[in-house]
Amino acid sequence: MADFEIAYGETEIREGGYVHDPVDKGGETHRGVARKFNGDWAGWPIIDQIKKDHPVDFKQRINDSEELAELAKELFRERYWNPIRGDEIPDQHVANKVFDTGVNQGVARSVKYLQEGLNLLNRDQKNYADIQVDGKLGDATLATLKKFLRLEDDQPDYLLKVMNLLQASFYVDIMRRDTTQQRFARGWLNRVDLQ
Repeated sequence: MADFEIAYGETEIREGGYVHDPVDKGGETHRGVARKFNGDWAGWPIIDQIKKDHPVDFKQRINDSEELAELAKELFRERYWNPIRGDEIPDQHVANKVFDTGVNQGVARSVKYLQEGLNLLNRDQKNYADIQVDGKLGDATLATLKKFLRLEDDQPDYLLKVMNLLQASFYVDIMRRDTTQQRFARGWLNRVDLQ
């Protein structure tokens, strides 16, 4: 079964420290926690106090805070790992992908990529029946993933490729619709592995 610490370690590398880019749709962000989407996070009052008390070097103080690092990690476990039932996913690479994509594009969208990938790779339902693409990682999705992995000799490579293609397609669509978002292309595409 997958390990949160491993998945979080990979995602944490991709997330930066404190940023407040007015073009970023998530708004003010720290360690990947966007205020717009996680406004009730326990770290925001701490960040606000640091900004008030230290207007000159607040960014460095925020980035150096171990307390904020732990609070971010707790939020990621509660809001992004637990909803994907990460501890029950039988392959670490698949768990890492669903988790990291969930952090960046939302849990439901990430789970839909997994579900759609499983459906696309079932050889026209010869290997197993299609599952509902509903964005909820339930028992049927887990059972189908386990079946897929057994049939693929525990090699999730093709599933990961499909999930990465779906993820990349979403980023491309964003950049086509709103050219101001092209400035984030490199960071987004660092999350996509097409090898």
